[in-house]
Amino acid sequence: MRLARVRVHHDGTEHYAAVVAAPTGPGGPDGIEYVLLERNPFDGSAEPLRQPDGPRIPARSVTLLSPVPDSAKAVGIGRNYAGTVDGPGDSPLFLKPSTSLLAHGEPIVQPAFSDEIGFEAELAVVIGRTCSRVPHGSAQEYVLGYTCANDVTARDAQRSDGQWTRAKGFDTSCPIGPWIVTGIDVADLGITARRNGVVVQHGRTSQMLLEIAGLIERVSAAMTLNPGDVLLTGTPVGAGGLSVGDEIEVEIESVGRLANRVVAIR
Repeated sequence: MRLARVRVHHDGTEHYAAVVAAPTGPGGPDGIEYVLLERNPFDGSAEPLRQPDGPRIPARSVTLLSPVPDSAKAVGIGRNYAGTVDGPGDSPLFLKPSTSLLAHGEPIVQPAFSDEIGFEAELAVVIGRTCSRVPHGSAQEYVLGYTCANDVTARDAQRSDGQWTRAKGFDTSCPIGPWIVTGIDVADLGITARRNGVVVQHGRTSQMLLEIAGLIERVSAAMTLNPGDVLLTGTPVGAGGLSVGDEIEVEIESVGRLANRVVAIR
């Protein structure tokens, strides 16, 4: 199932919805429509979500929001792909606050303190239930699904500060979406970044050094993860720079395509 969070135009209300194919002709971008869910997928329930059968809403009638709650945090891991470091012991964890999260189509705002921002295409894990100190073998029980992410980073601040709070956590530095996909095998998916339509990064999730269950175990040993929290799983070799005006796309096989344009701060 593909799960989205949308704002309905006619009344301004926000809902979680299943993404479905338009039955006849294009219903909007990518020929999709939305069916509102009967419950919030982040209500903490262990019950599986069921495909809704309510009225279909065309894509042109909604605005696509970040697929996780506004309060969600993102936890990232650095240097977690073959070719980026010697081993997972050298892979640091970092936080991106809720204010960094950005929906598909919204602008990445280059911060005033940086002249050098860059993209990192990543698979993101979305947590479905509150968890702490999760053993490796139970990790998948807390996963709701997966989405695309772009760990936008201020490289100059990353070098100068000695730690990554400003570099990784500035507003709009964590585009995710366009939706969450449940029930898929993510062990070997292609990850591609395109800058202005040109492929600039490509790798596969099978190149991860610390796999998803190990990442959940490691992060949850340090902090409680809440429903909607996002784990960024690292980026393959090839991350690069961005300039104002660039459009950066992250596409992950079986998940979707996330696109955002870079703008200057006003």
